[in-house]
Parts: sequence; C-alpha cells; structure tokens
Amino acid sequence: MLAALVGAGVFAGLLAGLLGVGGGLIVVPVIYQVLKITDSDPMIHMHVAVGSSLALIVPTALRSARAHYHHGAVDAALLRRWTPAMVAGVLSGVVLASMATSPVLSLVFACVALAMAVWLGLAPQRARLCEAPPDTAWVQAVPYAVGGLSSLMGIGGGSLSVPAMTVLGFPVHRAVGTSAAFGLVIAIPGALGYAIAGWQHAGLPPGSLGYVNALAVACLLPTTLLTVPLGVRLAHHLSARMLRRVFAIFLALVGLRMLWAALGA
Repeated sequence: MLAALVGAGVFAGLLAGLLGVGGGLIVVPVIYQVLKITDSDPMIHMHVAVGSSLALIVPTALRSARAHYHHGAVDAALLRRWTPAMVAGVLSGVVLASMATSPVLSLVFACVALAMAVWLGLAPQRARLCEAPPDTAWVQAVPYAVGGLSSLMGIGGGSLSVPAMTVLGFPVHRAVGTSAAFGLVIAIPGALGYAIAGWQHAGLPPGSLGYVNALAVACLLPTTLLTVPLGVRLAHHLSARMLRRVFAIFLALVGLRMLWAALGA
C-alpha cells in the first residue's frame, strides 16, 4: 500500500507540472484500489478517493501554479473572470457526489477521461472557436462545467480546462499554466465539501476526515511536491504538439482502467 501511494505521488507530481493537472487522474485510481483491501464501506471508496485527491491537489497546484507563474504562463485576468463560476460548479459537483454511489462516480471519471482523450487525439491541433476567450455571459458555463466535473472526478481540472482554453484561443503552454492556478480554485472548496459531506459516515477507513483520508494524503504529498518542478521544466522544453499527444494517451489509459472498474462493480 505504501509503495503504491508513494509511487503514485511521483507520477502525480510530474503530471501536475507537465500538463497543468493536479495529479488526480493518477491519484484517484490508486487510492480507489488501495481502499478495496480495507474494511471500509465499498460504496464510498470512490468518494474517499476523490475527496483525498482534491486535498492533495491543494499544495500540488499551489507549487505548480507558482512555477508556471515565474515562466509567465498564468493569465491573471482570465483567472479572475472564471473563478466565481468555477467555485459554483465545484459546490454543485460535491452535492451530486454525496448522492451518488461509488460505481457511478467511477463511471463519470472514466467517461470524461475517455471523451477528452478522443478530443485531444482526433481534433485538429489548431481547432479554435475564436482567437481569445470572449467576455460574454454564456462563456461562464465553461468554468462552471469544469468545476462541477472536476469535483466529481477528484481532479484539478487541467484535463478539462486545458482543452477548453485552447479551443477558445489560448496557446497550449499558457493554458497549461493557467489551469494549474485553476487547480487551487477547484481543490480548496472541493476538499472542504467532501470532508463535510462524509463527516458522519460510519464506514470510513481509518484516518479519515469525512471523505478525505489524511493517511493517504500524507503518503502521497512528499513525493508529489518534490517532482512538480521537474514536470514544469519538462513542459517548457516540449512542443505543443507533443504535449497534446502525451495528454491524450494518458487520458485514454486512465479512462479505460476506470471504466473496467466501474463495469465490474
């Protein structure tokens, strides 16, 4: 269990820096598998995995966002415009998750990951709806949806916000850097929401604060933080086309694994 969690932390940190994601796409499946060998309620395994992942994303996204900010890759204006709608989406997602079963959350995770992999793999690299994000009311649906789906999946939103921003006219490196900052916007209210939603549940694994497992976070955090800067340096040495391909392949593999788990349940 310890080796799996520590190893996942290494890859989660690399991905946080490389792709602007909070590492949840690796952390959630690992925690989910580890919880299967505990005596906790199997109907909340995905809830605990998602909540713990969001808690881990807070320090990871902070370090990743700071590193990208020093490279000039964080758009502060867009961050301010999208934050209110994104927080509203996160809270809506937590409410929905509290009413769903673990297999349902696994299925949501798998379907969204596979859909994004197909988009990144098949859509034209320069697909654009516009040259820059328009400042109109309907565009607020984008950060709302990103926040809601991210809180259901336990991710920092990079796998959703990066494609959304590139379609709206952002260069991929700037989209990656800004999505790292959005990880904080998603993870802080999301982790608090999962902790509160699961506080009175009787079948929690040891070391849990609601649906956030402090033991899992403690095992994952050190290696995750250590490898974030390496991922950031690697991101700024890769081409936009290579980043897109790496992202698509990774999402496909993770999505297929979680789909198998959801259908098996």
